[in-house]
Amino acid sequence: MTSNSSTRLIICALGIFVCYFYFGMLQEKITRGVYGDEKNSEKFTYMFSLVFFQCVVNYVFSKFLLLTVMKENDDSTKTVYYAFAALTYLLGMVSSNMALSYVSYPTQVVGKSAKPIPVMLLGVLLGKKSYSMRKYLFTFMIVAGVILFMFKDGKSAPEKQSEQTGFGGELLIFLSLMMDGFTSAAQERMRAEHKSSSGHMMMNMNFWSMVFSGTVIALSGEMFEFVKFVQRHPNSLFHIMSFSMAGALGQFFIFRTVSEFGPLPCSIITTTRKFFTVLSSVLLFGNTLIPRQWLGTFIVFTALFLDALYSRNKNVKKDDSK
Repeated sequence: MTSNSSTRLIICALGIFVCYFYFGMLQEKITRGVYGDEKNSEKFTYMFSLVFFQCVVNYVFSKFLLLTVMKENDDSTKTVYYAFAALTYLLGMVSSNMALSYVSYPTQVVGKSAKPIPVMLLGVLLGKKSYSMRKYLFTFMIVAGVILFMFKDGKSAPEKQSEQTGFGGELLIFLSLMMDGFTSAAQERMRAEHKSSSGHMMMNMNFWSMVFSGTVIALSGEMFEFVKFVQRHPNSLFHIMSFSMAGALGQFFIFRTVSEFGPLPCSIITTTRKFFTVLSSVLLFGNTLIPRQWLGTFIVFTALFLDALYSRNKNVKKDDSK
């Protein structure tokens, strides 16, 4: 990896970290918060409408980028690829948001930190991608370290009360992970066969996701209930707008990373972003780390260092052989 490409990767990673830090706070506020006063309080339950709103903002944002900033070549990617990736992308987002109705936000984050595993497996099976054994080892080390760091030994009383019984949340997280894997496999196929650019990928996937989610909320009547909710609680519209705008900007960096460096580096960045979100709160607010969390920190940083060192040496050998 050249210094120029390394700089671009760092910029993409920082963009993902900042945007999705704010995105995560708003996601918890919208999906787990309560709107209204004590007498007329209610929860937001319109997940397909939320995703539809998010996809509309993402589509408009990506269209604007393609017309102004991003000068990209004509796109030859098959429509069926975009439609399939959009469907799995949509189901992944909806199931991830729905999981928050059953489990706490930290539980959802821990579950989603295993994303590199289905990305790698389905990338091999469907995306015709191959990875070295070292890459498998480093990825599993990162996932294990993040989970070890964020795992809680026990739940507090409020947390127990906030989570519903059963395995609905865990099943939804598993479904979201599988959909993420299918989406990444489709993106890998696009890059391999059509060299799909990030701008076209972002615009077309959000267009089809908008079509699918719009159809669902129109036929089910959820759209009208969503509008009534916003009218009853106008402040929710600000949260949804901010949430969607942070997601759009963050998605720009994600698609740029996928297009230039592949789905696996992107999944590693998004996984470690969750780790650094917790670590930054520890540093800013003076919380202490228990030995298990320090061990998780050591595992993650060791895996990242070894992966970067191996990739650098591999590219140096390629350059020397030319």
